[in-house]
Amino acid sequence: MSYLDRIRQCAQGLLPGILLIASTAALANPDALLLRDAGREIPLTVEELRARADVEFRFHDPYLAEEVEIRGLVFRDLLVEQFGGVPPQLHFEAWDDYDVTLSGWDDPNWILVTHQDGEPIGLRHRGPVRLVERDYGRRDPANLRNFNDWIWMIRSIEAVW
Repeated sequence: MSYLDRIRQCAQGLLPGILLIASTAALANPDALLLRDAGREIPLTVEELRARADVEFRFHDPYLAEEVEIRGLVFRDLLVEQFGGVPPQLHFEAWDDYDVTLSGWDDPNWILVTHQDGEPIGLRHRGPVRLVERDYGRRDPANLRNFNDWIWMIRSIEAVW
């Protein structure tokens, strides 16, 4: 088998994987955040969330190890508006297949981030929306384990009553 034949064979072997990745990316729709509550689905467009983002602040992002400007919404207020209260737990699904259920959201310190450094965030920048704490108190930003409850690339949020 010639060198060119081996390259063609290798390329043919990679083609199905490339097509699978491309088709999976085409199915992803990071233009909406889906909220779920007792069988009800509430789609919120990311554009709507960006337009409503009214909280701005600067802080040290421990994952980037630099100061950033953040804009977003108070997450607690969004929960009350959409669910009628703050559920005891929330189940999150992210665009990178992260899946977790956490409690403790009745705190106005949590911000649903839509922008960073004046720009809307997308999947490449841990968006289209993510949750961070406006003030992380005395936790050491060098220890990233202190920030395990920050959630990126949020696709859907389900109320767990």
